[in-house]
Amino acid sequence: MDAIDTVVELFATLPTIGKKTARRLAFHVLKQSSEEVERFASALVAMRNSVQECTVCCTFTDQEVCHVCSSEKRDRSIICVVEQPTDVLAIERTGDYRGLYHVLHGALNPLDGIGPDEIRIAQLMQRLAPEVQEVILALNPTVEGEVTTQYLSRMTSPLNIRCTRIARGVPIGADLEFADDATLARALEGRIPV
Repeated sequence: MDAIDTVVELFATLPTIGKKTARRLAFHVLKQSSEEVERFASALVAMRNSVQECTVCCTFTDQEVCHVCSSEKRDRSIICVVEQPTDVLAIERTGDYRGLYHVLHGALNPLDGIGPDEIRIAQLMQRLAPEVQEVILALNPTVEGEVTTQYLSRMTSPLNIRCTRIARGVPIGADLEFADDATLARALEGRIPV
């Protein structure tokens, strides 16, 4: 395999990138100057080496605690639970949510061996201090998201914390990351008890 094929294969491993797009990206890189390619490669390596999980909410950050968790302007009585760090970005784009987040890094899926210990449920339960009054479950509207929603609802029930889910404005089978801002904003406004 030559150098171009290797790069095409690597680009094709990225989500939503097929062979055709991977080939276009590889040829685009060939048209760039060596300095631009080196800057791009260095930025990728630096990102991979410096980004970690926030010690509070488990999203990706280059700090020990992310900018949302460290902000004094956020409402600490509400925690919005999402599956992936990209979901945090999607909700933040709406500009309507002012609480905190918790990223599970997945959803329960017993068929694939993903139980409560494989995602960040224990970390969420540790965060549910007396100041937390509501947990918003903003999980993807999939079978796995529904199973996780029901599980978390049962886990938070004895704690006397209001547990809500975002409204069904997000299409079934879609990821939050790809929903438009208005749909996400309506979904947050229309959340209902689980």
